[in-house]
Amino acid sequence: MNTYTTVPSGEQVVQELPWRWKVQGKIFLIGGLGFMFDAWDVTLNGILIPLLSKHWSLQPADAAWIGTANLIGMAVGAFAWGTIADTIGRKKAFTATLLIFSIFTVLGAFSPDIVWFCLFRFMAGFGLGGCIPVDYALVGEFTPRKQRGKVLTAMDGWWPVGAALCGFLSAWLVAAFGDWRLTMLIMVLPALLVFWVRRSVPESPLFLIRKGRRAEAAAVIDGLVDATGAEPRAYSLPEPEAAPRLSAGSAWSQLQKIWQFNWKITTTAWALFFSVLLVYYLSLTWMPRILIGAGFEEYKAFVTTAGMAAVGLLGVVVAALLVERVGRKWILAITGPLSAVTLVIVALVVDVPSAAVFWLLVFGFVVQVAIPVLYAYVSELYPTELRGSGFGWASTFSRIGAGFGPLVFASFFWPVFGLATSFALAGGLVLLSVLWMAFFAPETKQRELS
Repeated sequence: MNTYTTVPSGEQVVQELPWRWKVQGKIFLIGGLGFMFDAWDVTLNGILIPLLSKHWSLQPADAAWIGTANLIGMAVGAFAWGTIADTIGRKKAFTATLLIFSIFTVLGAFSPDIVWFCLFRFMAGFGLGGCIPVDYALVGEFTPRKQRGKVLTAMDGWWPVGAALCGFLSAWLVAAFGDWRLTMLIMVLPALLVFWVRRSVPESPLFLIRKGRRAEAAAVIDGLVDATGAEPRAYSLPEPEAAPRLSAGSAWSQLQKIWQFNWKITTTAWALFFSVLLVYYLSLTWMPRILIGAGFEEYKAFVTTAGMAAVGLLGVVVAALLVERVGRKWILAITGPLSAVTLVIVALVVDVPSAAVFWLLVFGFVVQVAIPVLYAYVSELYPTELRGSGFGWASTFSRIGAGFGPLVFASFFWPVFGLATSFALAGGLVLLSVLWMAFFAPETKQRELS
């Protein structure tokens, strides 16, 4: 092929293709289903806490490990799978995550005690923790530049779908059969189906180019051009790079690289992920227990939490409509702190059922405007060779906060400071994060991926 500098690169050709639902849309749908199971599993922690507290007579501090074990597993999985995706490829990592999740979810459903249960939940979380960084890297690299902001933002629409399905189905299963194990097993069959379908997704051409697998990259690019009906044109492919080998130290090597790339950007990504998602995970993990303690029936508490998640789909739609017009930074600066404020209001009115339900729905909407924009933003801050790792490490940092945050929340902050003040402290972290972003991170709207 022609390699003059006037000839576009293979990456540019992929990012300038027309959007077609049968091509890029198929990858969006398959990737989104994995993201849906991530949401389902995180929401399930909040459902299982009151159920297993009764089943095994657990105190709140002990019950908090139900969510902590799962989310710490996701934290380990997020950085491990992000690095794996940058090393062995998006496709292989994309396929394996759900298989590991399914195996250990089944084992968890038949745990004899809380210790084994937490161990299996950790391992299930490890598998599922790779979904977000791997899925966002793959979908983002297949999506045309002009649609990338909307598509990556719309990816988060799968989250409220998964969270709402978890809440509504769990409420029905517990009411109809009274067995907490069914709330876990119901996930496995569709997860295995999605695992099988994922095998048909092609490898990312941007990844293949970076690895120097030129013939494979050209075949994928030519196939995309043909499938989308774009006009064929000559393009250049760079020479092979020295790509990292997968080893025990490769994750730490990638960690060094993302900080060396730009420490201000990485600080922004980590701070936003940690603070915004801490607020959301606190609500998902403890809201059923909070509502039951305020006098809600168990079934109503689960349905209310599911409604909080479901209304988030409207938030994702609003985010997708605004993200390319307003930009990533402005949306995050407004909706991040506002979501924390609405959660504080929920804590103040939780004894008034109608007011608590109303403000929970407001919270579910606002926070789901912020989160998809956050995911799109962070995935665009890094170059191709660091995209999976950069997103994965930020996700890891947020999972650590989401894992230990609810544990510290239940053991110390909630009993000592009260519910509203504890939520307000989490909101203060969000405010500090968006202020740092405002001064030290760039806007990525319409920016070409490198």
